[in-house]
Amino acid sequence: MTVKFMSLASGSSGNCYYLATDNTAILVDAGIGIRTIKKVFKERMLNLEGIQAVLVTHDHADHIKAVGHLGEKHGIPVYTTPEIHEGMKHSYCMTERLSPERTRFIRKEETFNVGDFTITCFEVPHDGTDNVGYCITAGDKTFSFLTDIGHITPTASRFIQQADYLILEANYDDSMLQMGPYPQHLKERIAGPNGHMSNHEMADYLSHHFPQRLKHLWLCHLSKDNNHPELAFKTVELAFRQENIIVGKDVEVTPLKRTTPSEMYILEIGRASCRERV
Repeated sequence: MTVKFMSLASGSSGNCYYLATDNTAILVDAGIGIRTIKKVFKERMLNLEGIQAVLVTHDHADHIKAVGHLGEKHGIPVYTTPEIHEGMKHSYCMTERLSPERTRFIRKEETFNVGDFTITCFEVPHDGTDNVGYCITAGDKTFSFLTDIGHITPTASRFIQQADYLILEANYDDSMLQMGPYPQHLKERIAGPNGHMSNHEMADYLSHHFPQRLKHLWLCHLSKDNNHPELAFKTVELAFRQENIIVGKDVEVTPLKRTTPSEMYILEIGRASCRERV
């Protein structure tokens, strides 16, 4: 059996991630337009009707834009906490409201199953109505998604440490944010404990608390105005090297694209290797 991972988009303009086995396919967030989702699925020869769940991390627009459409027009159950479901009810960006038939309530750190996936959501610090990450296991492969996170808490650290494959925020470069055009109140919100995580903070944490099983790190939710993929990558590479962790040997590191899909990463259950397919 294989596990496949792809980012459809990752950034402040929209976030959506695809995860599938041979038998089960899910989305984590759907914060891009439904036409874009359908276009990517057609180009990659994927079946949208085969999606069995949408997992929502929080109720900000860039994570829920197409959630209502996927639930109501395609009959896909939407899983998240009661608080996030309530927040989505009042969101201006969801033109389709979820019916009770498509609503699935989950609780933090209570494990549930969707097909081949064993899933646990957990608390992360951010400024949505409620905010969660997801730890998702299929066979011997564990993915941890922490897309918007103000700082690393003990809970977040615990689920990061379980990951073979980690999707973790690297939103901004400290200097670019402070020297950039954003108003001061927005800079403070972004850099605050319930805002977003910087390249440096993320790299410093991982270099000193490197997950024993980690094989691939994807840097997600990079800011258009306050970051650059090469800068995020170099920050991680340098921090890792200082702790004798060699990128390309000990771990792969990939910044995800903001508005275009990534490669499809294909993982063989029971094998350590990963191959890419465009």
